[in-house]
Amino acid sequence: MKRSKAKLIEDRARLLGPGVSTFYDDPVHVVRGEGVWLWDADGRKYLDCYNNVPVVGHCNPRVVEAICRQAGTLNTHARYLHDTILDYVEKLTGSMDASLDSAVLTCTGSEANDIALRMAEGMTGKRGIIATDATYHGNTALVSQLGKSNPPTVGFGLGQYFRFVAAPDSYRNPDPDGTIFADAVAEQIAAHEASGAGFAALVVCPYFLNEGFPDNADGWLKPVAEVVRKAGGLLICDEVQSGFGRIGTHMWAHQKMGVVPDVMTLGKPMANGHPVGGVVTRAEILGKFRRGYRYFNTFGGNPVSCAAALAVLEEIEEKALVDNARTVGEHARKRLTALMEKHEVIGDVRGSGLIFGAEMVLDRASKAPATGFTDRVINAMRQRGIIHSKLGRHKNTLKIRPPLPFSVDNADLLFDTLDEVLAETPVTE
Repeated sequence: MKRSKAKLIEDRARLLGPGVSTFYDDPVHVVRGEGVWLWDADGRKYLDCYNNVPVVGHCNPRVVEAICRQAGTLNTHARYLHDTILDYVEKLTGSMDASLDSAVLTCTGSEANDIALRMAEGMTGKRGIIATDATYHGNTALVSQLGKSNPPTVGFGLGQYFRFVAAPDSYRNPDPDGTIFADAVAEQIAAHEASGAGFAALVVCPYFLNEGFPDNADGWLKPVAEVVRKAGGLLICDEVQSGFGRIGTHMWAHQKMGVVPDVMTLGKPMANGHPVGGVVTRAEILGKFRRGYRYFNTFGGNPVSCAAALAVLEEIEEKALVDNARTVGEHARKRLTALMEKHEVIGDVRGSGLIFGAEMVLDRASKAPATGFTDRVINAMRQRGIIHSKLGRHKNTLKIRPPLPFSVDNADLLFDTLDEVLAETPVTE
């Protein structure tokens, strides 16, 4: 059934329920993708500067072939023996510290973070969790409690186990060596212990993407990692957005931040759009989890999902996509800095590899967020065939997070268009 755009929007509300979110004032009806490009139902082409899920490009031939080949051979659950899950976990953990040597495969990042919190409880015997106050880690009943940027309206009484610290903000509240953040976490650890819940874990995206990816120096997480370990808790790094070479300097953002997590969670880009998530940890932690929780996931680790995920790692390696992220990211940073010199509305430029953006302000002196202006820019860019979004505490930072094959020429098209849009969009709230 071919629906008009108006009918699509109407039927979404009727069949999927009210409030199902869409991007842009004028939602895009996407019908095809290839590489870094998307096409809508009218045949219009869009440069995708947002989607990290197709990390190696939309409809990547290697991934498509792996899915088709395995789907045409066998697909069942992981209670039957199959090689691919072992090949995948071995290759995945081979890109990390030797201590991170085992994994649980899931279908989503939410499931992965849910497991990570249960691992923390299993290892420590405590339930107190700490996160930042401007992030998101998933939507299960448990991990939704971590999302102050999108808080649940009901919590099944779990809220008592969660405490929050201010998200790092290199633009408004610099913390050059991470000690302010570490001290704030130490304070909340003490509060958890005093409450009787005890302290189990700190959960962070090591590059703080949802918080606006502040410019933190390499090694910035070392002080807080020391605080967490001294208190007997676990450091959980959510690499759903920051991993798989996106930051350009390393395969994983925690490596750039100078720490080895006790538990690492993965999701979105893991299999280029096929629903795969995962938890990587030490054998000791995984063993305790297996003994304490009778966990099984029917679809997690199935042969087709594992074939897709393995193809992603092979594509990243063989196409040198981490190096590409670094090269294009350096070029993007230069282009953004040049735009900042031209447009007063850009208050700050930051990013690493293929996560970069600019914070929009009404006034550089006061740093007042230009949130409404940022919305208008994003919608104007969409009308010109450029897809990206926004994030951060004030929702005024451009979120540019394209697939890893994104090129210098793609970046130039993005920034040439952004230059025009910034010049034409009135700077008001």
